[in-house]
Amino acid sequence: MPTFYSGLPRQAHEMTVTSRRDPKFSAPEADVLVVHSSDIHVTDGDATPADVRDGMNGLRAILMAARALKAHVAILAGDTFEHNRLAPRTVMRAAQLLAEAGMPVVILPGNHDPASEDSVLRRGIAGIANVHVLGLADDTVMFPALGLEVWGNPHRDYGDMLPLRHPPPRRGFWRIAVAHGHYEPKPNRATPLRPAWLIGDDEIAAAAADYVALGHWNRAMRVGGDGVEAHYSGSPDFAGTVNLVRLALDGSVAVTREALRWE
Repeated sequence: MPTFYSGLPRQAHEMTVTSRRDPKFSAPEADVLVVHSSDIHVTDGDATPADVRDGMNGLRAILMAARALKAHVAILAGDTFEHNRLAPRTVMRAAQLLAEAGMPVVILPGNHDPASEDSVLRRGIAGIANVHVLGLADDTVMFPALGLEVWGNPHRDYGDMLPLRHPPPRRGFWRIAVAHGHYEPKPNRATPLRPAWLIGDDEIAAAAADYVALGHWNRAMRVGGDGVEAHYSGSPDFAGTVNLVRLALDGSVAVTREALRWE
């Protein structure tokens, strides 16, 4: 059973940048806290390095951390599930954890769990009241009370795609863009040998987001150019942390890594 210890030292890169918010949008009344994770790979119970007995432990640990950190929203940036063929009992257990999260949870379909017709995300996950699966109804979720817009392009099948293609006009005081793919500063797409779902510096900048929540890498890392807070959270099993994003009223964005622990 995983537990979260808020008293552990932070392991983190932390910096602030000026928000790209438009003054015409209403500001929230307080700082907004977001927990970002990815690559949980919920399984039927046989492939989690942290605890091989239970394929649900990563998801459980992240949601416990988000509650302990008093996050307003949790964002799961792809590959929440190992594949789209999970047993009904596994989907039911994951749905219960998500329903009991105590906050909205935004899920981006990744390359392991794309939003295809047979997607695990369509089977008992998308119908949960506090869960928003990007791409099933809309690619954007709005949280008016927080002044927050969360936008992302879902993986719809197993083919290649551009994770940050065609960002829509901004609609919120704060914008978080969510993308699942492989970062290269200047990606070369001329001779793709296999799906790579590439993300480049120009696309990160064009997303016009205050924070870019990335998934696909197991390690946690800040990427992109100066002035843009774009971060991989890493997987809970390998990084052992979640990213805590503070969107402050002064327009700054602070990102820290907060530790997860398993008993």
